[in-house]
Amino acid sequence: MTILPYPAASQALLIGVHDYESMPALPAVERNLAGLTGAFTDPELWGLPPAHCVALSQPPSAQDVLDTLSRVALRATDTLVVYYAGHGLIDPYSDELYLALPGSDPERLYSALPFEWVRRAVLDPRIGARHKVVILDCCYSGRALLGGMSGTTQVADHALIDGTSLMAASARTRKALSPPGEEFTAFSGELITALTQGIADGPPLLDMQTLYRHLYTALAAKARPLPQQRNRNTGGLIALARNRAHPAHAAPRPQPSAEPSPPPAEPAPAPTPAPSPDVHSEDRPQPRTPAPRRHPTPNAARAADGQSSPGRPASVRARTVAVVSAALLVAGVSATLALLNGAQGASGGKSKDGATEATYNAAVGHVLKRGGREGGTLKFGSAADADSWDPQRSYYSSVANFARYYTRQLVTYDPKSKGTALTPDLATSKAKITDHGRTYTYTLRKGGTWEDGSPVTSEDIKYGIERLWATDVITGGPSYLREVLDPEGTYRGPYKDTSAKGLTAIETRGPGTIVFKLPRPNGDFEQMLAMIAASPVKKSQDTKAKYGLRPFSSGPYTFRSYRPGASLELVRNPHWKPGADPIRNALPDTITVRITGDQESVDRGLVSGDFDLALGTAGLGPAARAKALSDRDLNKNLDNPRSGFVRYAAFPQAVKPMGNLHCRKAVAYAADRRNLQTALGGTAAGGDLAPSLLPPGIRGADPAFDPYGVRKNGGAPDPAKARDELKRCGRPNGFATTIAVRNNRPSEIDAAEALTSALGRIGIEAKVDRFDAARMSALVGAPNEVRKRGYGIVITSWGADFPTGQAFWRPLVDSRTHPPSGNANLAEVDSPALDKLLDKAVAASDPNTAGAAYEEINHKVSEEVYYLPFVHGRYVSWRSPRLTDVHVADVYGGYDYVRLGVRGA
Repeated sequence: MTILPYPAASQALLIGVHDYESMPALPAVERNLAGLTGAFTDPELWGLPPAHCVALSQPPSAQDVLDTLSRVALRATDTLVVYYAGHGLIDPYSDELYLALPGSDPERLYSALPFEWVRRAVLDPRIGARHKVVILDCCYSGRALLGGMSGTTQVADHALIDGTSLMAASARTRKALSPPGEEFTAFSGELITALTQGIADGPPLLDMQTLYRHLYTALAAKARPLPQQRNRNTGGLIALARNRAHPAHAAPRPQPSAEPSPPPAEPAPAPTPAPSPDVHSEDRPQPRTPAPRRHPTPNAARAADGQSSPGRPASVRARTVAVVSAALLVAGVSATLALLNGAQGASGGKSKDGATEATYNAAVGHVLKRGGREGGTLKFGSAADADSWDPQRSYYSSVANFARYYTRQLVTYDPKSKGTALTPDLATSKAKITDHGRTYTYTLRKGGTWEDGSPVTSEDIKYGIERLWATDVITGGPSYLREVLDPEGTYRGPYKDTSAKGLTAIETRGPGTIVFKLPRPNGDFEQMLAMIAASPVKKSQDTKAKYGLRPFSSGPYTFRSYRPGASLELVRNPHWKPGADPIRNALPDTITVRITGDQESVDRGLVSGDFDLALGTAGLGPAARAKALSDRDLNKNLDNPRSGFVRYAAFPQAVKPMGNLHCRKAVAYAADRRNLQTALGGTAAGGDLAPSLLPPGIRGADPAFDPYGVRKNGGAPDPAKARDELKRCGRPNGFATTIAVRNNRPSEIDAAEALTSALGRIGIEAKVDRFDAARMSALVGAPNEVRKRGYGIVITSWGADFPTGQAFWRPLVDSRTHPPSGNANLAEVDSPALDKLLDKAVAASDPNTAGAAYEEINHKVSEEVYYLPFVHGRYVSWRSPRLTDVHVADVYGGYDYVRLGVRGA
């Protein structure tokens, strides 16, 4: 039962060091003490008598701190609160945490206060306080140190008595943050705001569990260091204030005198409550460079994390912590949290399949403002340039979406809000499939034209596809068509091949018919033809490696100008015939892309109206997202679509003890998916809890399949099962391992810290290694290097290149391709049974047969715990109020660009 501590029998000591002789000053710390003093002594909140709230600023020595702590602690009979803010130091030899004092020198640790001494003072058996709270807001070393008390996980492990709660500002490898220009430090600022303003939809009393959950989510939304917490038994139920935002918040009760008086009678013992979904309890221990793929090119699937990398990124950007005003970051926290925790706005003014009024999520599942008119300029903002505007060379999903303005394909995706079904584009119909799935025949529709007015022919389509074989010139791009049409790799590409036939697997029968002959059936072949890599290229216009500077258009727009790294402008193709193109609306007169160089500039341009939408699926950055979600006038322009990615951990089986199924299960049961989800951005910016690896929208995904009770238990760990699995794997006391994570993915680093914290509660000691993301293929993509470095857990993300199980599963579980580098099968799965199921699914002509096989693969992968799924990704996107005909296309993981229109010039 949560109760507010009796003020007259409680004491608080607030220690702060803001000015140092040998270290940078922290002026916000002084304001932290004043803010917390005001919160704790406010009669409407807690009402601690002023004499019971001691602010110790600039203590001259360790003895002064300990003497004051002892004096204050011995007066408490109900609750003792100890708070420290300042610099934190790490002993490189013992890994012990030290609290810096005004005269402390990092080179002379004996000049600082060992936290161990504070811990002992708080746990002194002479102290009569029934409840004890310790709050630390200090910086830590950026090194991933293990053992001792090198970080908050280890510090929290010392809360070993009933009714104790410890909360720290950051994880052991992250520094706390004091943003320039803000009133308080990042962590204490959120704490003070929560105490003084309350938490919307929170309980009547703000206990340590509620405060931790709120702070974790609020700080994660701003990409700030994440707090850690450890509670012993009922420690999480210690309240520090009444919730001012709660409807039941009443007038202050009469305050007792400042003189101590006997506390109320002790209530009858009650069962220990279940721990909060977001808090660890000692007596209930808790358990786009994308992942490289098997194809010759290292450019694999789209990268998640709202960031890019040379794989298949949605857009390229470096994620940074923006320093903005406190008003922008703190205002509207409650509204932000409601949205981050999954509140989904309904579209206003909906018709059967559309919406007329812009509201939150109005373009997800519906077409917003259908029926736009021709005219105007559609303005994109982008943090980085395309990997290439050459359709055969690009692997960015955003470019694949955008390139449809100037390219066409034989087939494409049905332009409906949830369309992942294929439909004809240049062809008159989908393929006529014969020869037991080995021959695909298409007839071209009349009226498809190039920008010079000449017709698009079957030879143009064949030539465009043949360019994929010129890998010494046409670098990058997907390799699916090469693998399916020429599995032996005998064709040399159109620049080296001088024969009249060219690629023999493709036949042209006059200008209007094209035939593909596959050596082996592949049920997803048409999906591959829907990729922009299968776009036609007119041979006379091919400038080889320079083609991406000025592609020749077969779509409704042509290049007017392109300045690499700066801007792109498209204008109408006068020879395009709308009657011959059932896919593209071609509403704007002009389409522009401005490349800003950073995501924050894009975000500002979106909110100011300089851009209509961002090119990519990274979504808004943390600062802009927090502002837009909390502002009613802005959040109606937001959508929260699925990204198509799963974010997960892989368990390389060659690294002991991850080859043992029960050791892998121990990690799976110990993981706290709620904290992992929050670390990755919450429900809105991170994604939905993932009960299994296969994302929704791919045939074979079963939303009811929840083998480890992730959805059933709301993501909570099962420490009892985790410990049982440790016994079964022969490691009853746990084991040591290393978690590998990309060094340019802050949310993945936070997830690694959250996982480390959860695993520590069952005895698994995990060290986090932040490797160079630019070397992903050569490090985690190299099985020998993984073994050498001892990477037992690798955190990354994955998304299919097209919406089928083949594109998703083959790179992750096919045991027949383990290249020495660029390996995507990070778990090193080697299962003949899975290989057989893959072959069955790939060869199936019936999608239902293939889907059943992919569902079985999903079940087997889950049973063997090769991977630990965290979330199925989502992001927060902005759409300008000027846009018409807006909808999120699942297959692109974002807006269907070629359907958009604009109102106004």
